Amino acid sequence: MSDVTGPATPGGRDGAASVELSAGTWWGPQRLGDQRTRFRLWAPDAPNVTLEIEHAPPMAMARDADGWHAVEAPVGAGCHYRFRLPDGLAVPDPASRAQPGGVHGWSMVCDSDDHVWRTGGWRGRPWHESIIQELHVGVLGGFKGVAERLPELAELGITSIELMPVAAFAGRHNWGYDGVLPYALAPSYGSPAELKALVDRAHELGLSILLDVVYNHFGPDGNYLGAYAPGFFRTDAQTPWGGAVAVDRPEVFRFFLENAMMWLEEYRFDGLRFDAVHAIENDAFLDRLAREIRARLQPDRHVHLVLENERNDADRLADGLYDAQWNDDFHNAVHVLLTEETSGYYASFAESPAKHLARCLGEGFAYQGETPPGDDAEARGTPSAHLPPTAFVAFLQNHDQVGNRAFGERLIRLTDRARLRAATALLLLAPQIPLLFMGEESGSESPFLFFTDFADELAEAVREGRRNEFAGFPEFGSAEARKRIPDPNASVTFERSYPKPGSDAEMWRDLYRQLLALRHQEIVPRLAGTRTLGARQLSGSAVHARWRLGDGSTLHIAVDLGSEAVGLPAGDDPIYSEPDRFCAWIER
Repeated sequence: MSDVTGPATPGGRDGAASVELSAGTWWGPQRLGDQRTRFRLWAPDAPNVTLEIEHAPPMAMARDADGWHAVEAPVGAGCHYRFRLPDGLAVPDPASRAQPGGVHGWSMVCDSDDHVWRTGGWRGRPWHESIIQELHVGVLGGFKGVAERLPELAELGITSIELMPVAAFAGRHNWGYDGVLPYALAPSYGSPAELKALVDRAHELGLSILLDVVYNHFGPDGNYLGAYAPGFFRTDAQTPWGGAVAVDRPEVFRFFLENAMMWLEEYRFDGLRFDAVHAIENDAFLDRLAREIRARLQPDRHVHLVLENERNDADRLADGLYDAQWNDDFHNAVHVLLTEETSGYYASFAESPAKHLARCLGEGFAYQGETPPGDDAEARGTPSAHLPPTAFVAFLQNHDQVGNRAFGERLIRLTDRARLRAATALLLLAPQIPLLFMGEESGSESPFLFFTDFADELAEAVREGRRNEFAGFPEFGSAEARKRIPDPNASVTFERSYPKPGSDAEMWRDLYRQLLALRHQEIVPRLAGTRTLGARQLSGSAVHARWRLGDGSTLHIAVDLGSEAVGLPAGDDPIYSEPDRFCAWIER
């Protein structure tokens, strides 16, 4: 087995010419000049592999003892190619940079110099300045559509955008978590040059740009790795979405490390959000991945690595490898207070949601080793009070929390305006890193639904699987009731998910603009060195939290998110208040 720290070297079996594998890159085509490219594929279960180039004779590839097949060809950017296996199956490059004809078609060699950068001096923004908006590229008109949206977001006070996954998936539209070719862009979103132009435009406006990446599974349509490299996947574990990935294998580790570096170096993203890392079940992989990424980056760049981790593992956040984790506990506690919903995963927060919210504000996670209610529940979380508040990304809504509802309703449809305004103030003025979901800032009432574009039997399986997910909810107990849940594969489901400004859009924009200006003026300059002073529950729906800010002053926030406000403590000179619902003040 090849060691991760060095290259595998194809040995020239079967009379094919020996080709040395680059020490810097294991996966994907490597341009050697204007008209020469090195191709390679890890196919340990294939005795031989043939490179097929469109409109050219096939070429035998050399195979080494570790299962790497490689060959050089006299082609350059724009070349369409694929690999032919011994059984006749033609497969795309798993590290393809572009798939013009979709995930089942030809791969294409790309020119890494296809964009002239205008912001070469950009080094990013410090993490504590982050005010993030999560965006779905598809519903905003592709990379060009997102770029057109950026000036408005920058003017509002957003400092960072986060794109949901953009890797190639089957069909025309998808949330992005069914990607099967992690290095290639979804063709419906735009070209590599257009994505680089989007990143460049963000930097011109002073915006950082993060990307959500999925390293825990591959989607169900278009993943051919198992046909020639079954060792890419574990035989002893499954994720809820597909086969678990064998990240402890050197070849697999390098696949994801090189993918991360491509986004950070070639596309110049300012950070990555790693989806559902609890499903990877390998902390050593997470730690090593972050160390390797940090070691390869220029030391003067601000690059941020963020986790989604249902295990609430504070150790992953304590050593500087990862900047923060999405804090579902904060969202769940606030959601129960705002909506009084207690089914599904909200059941763990149904009892004393204000107590859970106080713990989130004062200590980070609500669950720090306790076992949530439920017959099959397991202990969750580790102590987190020692971490700075900026180690937690807080949100009222995101793609999961909206889109995983049967009808994709946003909070604005589930609670009243007064409580939602108070919750928004809490999100934007508390020291945790705030994340908004596209459309929140304009009071959008458009749903964000779960959508895919699969065909035939898979489409039916996804449709029925989606509906059966809600069988345990009383309102969807019958098959007839579940038929009301939108079909993920219907075009109208995707089209209904476009965020449209609400009827009171200007009121919401004014609120966000005011709160974000206050955050920039009063909170962000004092965030470095901030530590919690604790939080306490005031009533069944109200809490009071305090933080010692970096300059020695004390930030107080009191909030009541219940249906009946009962009054709150307030400072003599509040920086912001909502009558009976919210008050923030600073003791200097």
